[in-house]
Amino acid sequence: MRVSTLRRSFLGLSLPLLFASLLPGSVQAAGDARITGLWKLVSYEVEVRSTGKTIPVMGAHPAGFAYFTPEGRVFFNLTGEGRKPAFTDKERAALLDTMVSYTGRFTVTGNQWTAKLDAAWNPSWVGTEQTRSFEIVDTRLRVLTPWRLMPNWAEEGETRSIVTFERASDI
Repeated sequence: MRVSTLRRSFLGLSLPLLFASLLPGSVQAAGDARITGLWKLVSYEVEVRSTGKTIPVMGAHPAGFAYFTPEGRVFFNLTGEGRKPAFTDKERAALLDTMVSYTGRFTVTGNQWTAKLDAAWNPSWVGTEQTRSFEIVDTRLRVLTPWRLMPNWAEEGETRSIVTFERASDI
């Protein structure tokens, strides 16, 4: 492809995206630059709706990452502190309570993203849309889920997750 053809193709694609991103209240393009990139998990707490208590369900030092691609795909792999290899069916099943993992296409509107999941650690999430509110302060991404019954800690009743990440790298 010749340079002039490439330049016309690039300008033809980029100008509409630029103008659309400037409209107030418009849906941002997938891959919103504010969240695009790699984020390292710092903490994962849940707030219990019935009591207001906050629980560090993944421990004081959970591990994991979230990655938002410029093309609009998100990958989450979050694990609790102190996980050990499992040798029995019961131990393997218990590991699911200290893990959250999914991927899907996402879009951003204002300070919320919605991901349509096509793979997840919990099969009941596949095909669902998961919406999260977020705020970014300096290099921290704070994520808040809606109130729901989370399969990992269903015994607590309705909870919402408060998940904090630190920017690991820019793309």
